[in-house]
Amino acid sequence: MAAVEEGVNTDQYTQDGTVDLKGNPVLRSKRGGWTACSFVVVYEVFERMAYFGIASNLILYLTKKLHQGTVTSANNVTNWVGTIFLTPILGAYIADAYLGRYWTFLIA
Repeated sequence: MAAVEEGVNTDQYTQDGTVDLKGNPVLRSKRGGWTACSFVVVYEVFERMAYFGIASNLILYLTKKLHQGTVTSANNVTNWVGTIFLTPILGAYIADAYLGRYWTFLIA
């Protein structure tokens, strides 16, 4: 982590060890705030819309277009939903162990 210069007021920097992409300490006045919050909220809304849009039509697609039975298509949908709920655990491990928060957010 980059050191803060001598004689500089350290109260203007975050005290939790947060650094920017270049490794410099983060100023409290430049750390996201409502702009970052609104971006995350909009991103989550679009993600939920995509999930429910696919989930609501998936059984119809599997039965009508792919000619699967009702039991088989329901089993495939539950496998899909289970995979969707478990992959964030794997993604969280990769993000925390290897990528960091900036690269994780850019890749996501």
